[in-house]
Formats: sequence, C-alpha cells, structure tokens
Amino acid sequence: MNSSKTCSYVLGLSVFLGLMGLGYLTGNAALQVKGMERSVTVKGLSEKEVMADTVIWPIQFSAAENDLTKLYTSLERQTAHIIEFLEKNGIAGDAISTSPPTLTDKSAQNWGNNTNAEFRYTALQNLSVYSNNIESTRKVMSKMSELGKGGIVLTGGNYQMQPEYLYTKLNDIKPEMIEEATKKARLVAEKFADDSQSRLGKIKQASQGQFSISARDKNNPHIKKIRVVSTVEYYLSD
Repeated sequence: MNSSKTCSYVLGLSVFLGLMGLGYLTGNAALQVKGMERSVTVKGLSEKEVMADTVIWPIQFSAAENDLTKLYTSLERQTAHIIEFLEKNGIAGDAISTSPPTLTDKSAQNWGNNTNAEFRYTALQNLSVYSNNIESTRKVMSKMSELGKGGIVLTGGNYQMQPEYLYTKLNDIKPEMIEEATKKARLVAEKFADDSQSRLGKIKQASQGQFSISARDKNNPHIKKIRVVSTVEYYLSD
C-alpha cells in the first residue's frame, strides 16, 4: 500500500510539474506572439492631373412651325447647316451623329392654354459629337454663337446638354499611382516608428482603395483629377 501511494504521489507530482512547465512555455509563447503583433496602420495618397481623352458633346436646337412639312424641312436644313459648320471647324464627319427629333403638337394637348400659341408644332433636334480631339472640339464650342446669329435656336441650359469629358486610360497609370501611394504610406509609418522608438517591420496587410476620377474644378471639366488611397499595416518591433 505504501509503495502504491508513493507511486501515485510521484505520478501526480510529475503531472503537476509537467502542466506547470507547459503553462510557462505556452504563456511565454503567447507573450512572444503578442509582441510580434504590434503594428501601425497608415494611409498613402496619390493624386494626378490628366487631360481627358474623350468628349461627348450634345448639341440641341429647337424649331417651330404651323405646318408639319415645313417644320421637318426646317429641321433638316438646320441640321445640315450645323454639321457643315462642325466639319468646317475640324470635327470629323464620323464623329457626328443625329437622333430623331422630338415633336410637340400644342393643339393636341389637353392641358395649358395653347389657344393663343403662335406656332402649333415645336420640335427639339439633337446631335452629338463623340471625339478624341479635345482641344479642337473645345475651340468649336466657343464658336457656336455664330450659329445663333444665323437663326438657329440652340438650347443647352440644362444639365443633360453639358459636354461630358472622359479619361479612358486609367489602366496605364494605375501601377505608377499605386506605387506612389504605397511609398507615401511607408514614409508615414517610418516616421511613426521613429517617434515611438520602434523599428518598422514587414507589411502585415494592405488594401487599395477605389480610384476616383473627377473634374479638377467646374471651369475646367476637361482636366481630370485622379486619386487613390492605399492602406497599409506594418509590424513594429523594439
């Protein structure tokens, strides 16, 4: 019996000491892992200004007549005149497209007071210029008042009639901008590490934000500002 009790005691003590040793090793490992998990998260910004490479320019004019045949004749004549004007000023013919006109018969309307309307029929005719020649197109835009002097009633006050400028070569500059944003993020992280008397380690994780393209300002919509932010998390060590 005494021998059995002694064996049990020794076995129990061995298990106890083993658990203590395991706990120490586990705790020490946990402290080491915790130390490795010190990190800093920073952001790096890259911005670039570029010229738009494509313009979509809607052109709209109106006409009115009491005779429907005369109205269509007037629309055809004015459309031909506008196309001739555009081509004369450097817009390629294949860059110009037209849409069917939108007609309104005021006598058929059941609302409003149209009994004293000067013209029964009114129409809106739309043309569109799709061009990669930004500078030439903008020069033509500045000359459109010449058409007004010739009796063509241009409309363009609403938002839908404003030119739209596009930049379609984003993929060409993405790598350069991502590299710049990442470098700027690292500079911020290095400054933080220096200030905290730490050393900057490897990247723990990184994410790239969405690229945004916007007009530089409302007066220069053809100049685009491209922007991207990279978020990077670095390990820190003493």
